[in-house]
Amino acid sequence: MIATLQCTVIDCLDPSTLGAFYHGILGGDLDTADPSWVDLRTPDGTRIAFQQVPVHRPPRWPDPEHPQQVHLDFEVPTRADVERAHEEVLALGATFLHDSGGKRSGFRVFADPAGHPFCLCYGQSAEPAVAG
Repeated sequence: MIATLQCTVIDCLDPSTLGAFYHGILGGDLDTADPSWVDLRTPDGTRIAFQQVPVHRPPRWPDPEHPQQVHLDFEVPTRADVERAHEEVLALGATFLHDSGGKRSGFRVFADPAGHPFCLCYGQSAEPAVAG
């Protein structure tokens, strides 16, 4: 092993808003002391940082002219749980993009407020969620 992952950094126009969005999904501690760099430490110790980029070009999934750059997958146990989670992420400011349609396993693709795609994954899928 060469290193361990310190954090995932997501570019955006407004780090405080995007940090609050993911805090609503994951919980944890949100550090907004520096409005150009916001840190989220989740209850399991994962760290996601949000970095201000004044000329941010949001992805437009699945448009290859505006590639997704990065996406996060969030696990929920069942399709019934994804129904609840779907409504909750919309209330936080997500935009619904796609449903894989699986009955026992699958994923739904959303865009966060800065346009980055993310997936709510459910069940035991043999294939990883692919948002692009």
